[in-house]
Amino acid sequence: MEILGLEKPFQSRIVMQNAVKGITDFSAMTSLPKAMRERLSAEFRSAVTGRVIRKEESDSTVKLAVRFPDGDIIECVRLSDGSGRYTACLSSQVGCAMGCAFCKTGTMGLVRNLSAGEIVEQFVLLSQLGERISHIVFMGMGEALTNFTNVLDAIMELHREDRFGISFRKITISTCGVVPGIRKLTELDIPVRLAVSLVSADDALRSRIMRVNRAYPLQELKNALTAFQHHQERRLTLEYCLLGGVNTSKESAEELASFCRGLDALVNLIPWNPVPELDFTPPSEKEIRDFERELKSLHISYTIRRSKGQSISGACGQLATETKRKEKG
Repeated sequence: MEILGLEKPFQSRIVMQNAVKGITDFSAMTSLPKAMRERLSAEFRSAVTGRVIRKEESDSTVKLAVRFPDGDIIECVRLSDGSGRYTACLSSQVGCAMGCAFCKTGTMGLVRNLSAGEIVEQFVLLSQLGERISHIVFMGMGEALTNFTNVLDAIMELHREDRFGISFRKITISTCGVVPGIRKLTELDIPVRLAVSLVSADDALRSRIMRVNRAYPLQELKNALTAFQHHQERRLTLEYCLLGGVNTSKESAEELASFCRGLDALVNLIPWNPVPELDFTPPSEKEIRDFERELKSLHISYTIRRSKGQSISGACGQLATETKRKEKG
């Protein structure tokens, strides 16, 4: 708020209270003096720095492309479960450095971290779509645990009762397995939910398709998750992206079951969402059914997520800012 040149703390509170309600146009903030509204409107376009440059909708999923003043563009998504619950899927970085072979965001490389304010702004912009958002997942662009401080600051802001009031228990951080970040979360003992993109429980295969496994192999990851769960005593989510012909065999299911032993974990099966430039294929329906049957026989708790928003490239693993490339071209 310092950038706005506000003279008194209560003026900052008024601007924030309006932003929480989705009011970002200074001229509409009637609790501020008229002269101040006119000055702010003249000097700043809006109370948020990001500008929505594209909005796409498909099967109750809405994706926004947001450009920040430096020209960098990110994408964020509002998801609906069909029963009136809305979730904000937020990005933590412009691009991503992790290079997971099946993820479109990874093809961008890392451009930069997002600030806490830029993360919160995504929530504000998604809230302006008109439905109350009750849940947040950090499953957009970037690896949240490599932008730890800014993500944590954003979570604290989104949690504050006098701001957005989102319960910690309704916030999920997704990671590809950055062990130092998981350890930091454990030390802080904040009751957010944790989801881990596992994809394979075979070290050799996981190292080929997820570079993070070369730094933090499966046993080290499991040790960190065990410690986290000891503190939180809450169920973990293991995200398992099903890649056709790659990780859908009986042996893959058995390896997954072995990894799950000793953890209270729900396996979230996610059939791979097509990305034309990546050399994978979605699993067949038979592969999915056979893998489910193996997990049942091994007594593994699982669910299957049929991702929405594929037609607008808003589904899991499909986010990347093509908009910026097109405009530069």
